[in-house]
Amino acid sequence: MPESESQGTEGADKAGAKKSEKQKTGAEQNGALALPVSNDQVAAYLRRHPDFLADNPELLDLQHPPARAQGKGIVDLQQFQVQRLRDEVGSLTSLRDELIAAGRSNLSTQSRVHQAILAILNARSFEQFVETITTDMSAILDLDVVTIGVEKAEPGGTWQPTAGVYCLEAGSIDKLLGPNGSILLRETVTGDPAIFDGAAGLVRSDALIRLKISDTTPPALLALGSRQSDAFHDGQGTELLTFLSQVLEVTFRAWLHLPPKN
Repeated sequence: MPESESQGTEGADKAGAKKSEKQKTGAEQNGALALPVSNDQVAAYLRRHPDFLADNPELLDLQHPPARAQGKGIVDLQQFQVQRLRDEVGSLTSLRDELIAAGRSNLSTQSRVHQAILAILNARSFEQFVETITTDMSAILDLDVVTIGVEKAEPGGTWQPTAGVYCLEAGSIDKLLGPNGSILLRETVTGDPAIFDGAAGLVRSDALIRLKISDTTPPALLALGSRQSDAFHDGQGTELLTFLSQVLEVTFRAWLHLPPKN
């Protein structure tokens, strides 16, 4: 074999051996990385990086503090105190998340109510006004049905129910809300056909709001229904719904040229 060829072959063998050795070393290193880390290695790392836990405080919540050695009959309260503080922090974190979620929900509801009021004020006729309430408002407020009910007018009343407005039995609103009640939120309910008519089967939760349109008109009721059983519930804020009902009262009086209530 020529000397140059022999040298070339020998060089190739050496290069292949070096490459093989390098690959073996890499594999060994990868294997070493795959091995479990010992307690001593963790401790050594923390000693070399004293700011590690300060930079990653969430890791402290996962650690258990050591119990201090005490004499016979003496209880170490350190762990108890630490656990209590952790529980308190967890409760505060949950409360914070609930408050944030409630705030976002309130902002969304407020925006929807404002949009509904603008749609009501933009009506160009009384018929369109009623249609906006009973049709458009359900979509704007993300509800399944919105109705207006008016108790049967007494003889000599100035206003008779019109298209899109349902007749209710005299005294039925007081039975639902109480003589002095203005709003009723029900979390789980079967829709009442007398209030929601043909859409009653959809209703699993509702808000019933008294409308005091005028001293010369019979009692009226704004009914909001949802197929979600928890859409309305006790303890829920009613300020926006009350404001909406007041806007409806004023607008009803304007369209019907009625005197204001006392």
